[in-house]
Amino acid sequence: MTRSTTPTELYWDPFDTEIDADPYPVWRRLRDEAPVYRNERYDFWALSRFDDVEAAHKDNQTFSSAHGTVLELMSPDVVRGGNSSIIFMDPPEHTQLRALVSRAFTPRRVSALEGRIRELCRELFAAVEGRDTFDFVQDFSARLPAEVIASLLGVPDSDREFARRHIDLVFHIEPGVGMINETSLRAQITLWEYLGAQLEERRKAPRDDMLTGLVQAEITGDDGSTRKLTDHEATAFANLLISAGTETVARLLGNAAVVLAAHPDQRADLVADRSLIPNAIEELLRFEPPSPVQGRWTTRPVELHGTAIPKDAKVLLLTGSAGRDERRFPEPDRFDVRRRIDHHLSFGYGIHFCLGAALARLEGRIGLEETLARFPAWDVDLAHARRLHTSTVRGWSSVPFSPARGR
Repeated sequence: MTRSTTPTELYWDPFDTEIDADPYPVWRRLRDEAPVYRNERYDFWALSRFDDVEAAHKDNQTFSSAHGTVLELMSPDVVRGGNSSIIFMDPPEHTQLRALVSRAFTPRRVSALEGRIRELCRELFAAVEGRDTFDFVQDFSARLPAEVIASLLGVPDSDREFARRHIDLVFHIEPGVGMINETSLRAQITLWEYLGAQLEERRKAPRDDMLTGLVQAEITGDDGSTRKLTDHEATAFANLLISAGTETVARLLGNAAVVLAAHPDQRADLVADRSLIPNAIEELLRFEPPSPVQGRWTTRPVELHGTAIPKDAKVLLLTGSAGRDERRFPEPDRFDVRRRIDHHLSFGYGIHFCLGAALARLEGRIGLEETLARFPAWDVDLAHARRLHTSTVRGWSSVPFSPARGR
């Protein structure tokens, strides 16, 4: 959806594809002119400055996730317990379930994946060996995390492309309705039913995988009692893990291909000194975050910068804007792989900090290392690249990538 604006009118919404192609000028104006922005058309408020976004992430009692975190899915109804994903929960339900799922991402389990991730990178690049051009997202950056998380969960090899394709369809949007459309809903149902069937198989025949862990896991309540996850809870967990575990890294590495093509001097520095790559991943996350918008619901009136936000209001936290806030980051629109970053908000903050952040960083680092080792220089065809536009995820769905021969 696009909306024509006059040169002086300040307008932002997450559905406007024209704005979303380069939201940073509008976000700068929001930070300067309307740090508490009101959009009447879609009935939401937006916070755009780093300090305000960080504070809201930390204050889950005021800025609740229990009404949804995606604008088009948010409603006055609180969806509780087994009927929702952990990202749509507040404590105490969130605390109990987060403790459970965090066991899947222990440092030991994540670090043990390094060899397999590197092997997958090399297999994917071997498949495009010799091509003048290939699609960096569809042939590499979307396939890598999909394979890793599917392997962790225990999705059979023969089903992994099916799962990845339906995850892509879940993020399909249409003008005016976002992800509430027949294509997205049908994909969500198909993926949900598939994961539910896989979990049922694990109940009958346990295996050494995360799906089995979900059906066998027990959570402890505040009174000390224990229980197994309901079928709905286990399926919701599996659905969240496979979807989020695919999307973040797919967009991160797709962004890396485009940003580094536009900054060949920075790319050359990474080729010359691989020790810069971990910091480059953090700079990429700050500079082009895969998920730049998160929704919250106010549980009480809030006043910020002289503006009153009422109780029961939708508030969008613009982490993408926060990463470009000059109040926090000097020269924020300059990409610099040597930038000193204390912390950014691209994985969220507070109780909803991304559970898979360590895995995403590992996949991002290895993916970029292997890309630079095989292709020290490249060009991208932005005229034929395609963006992924949703109200919460931003990145590329297709990036034509041409290795620079002989450089």
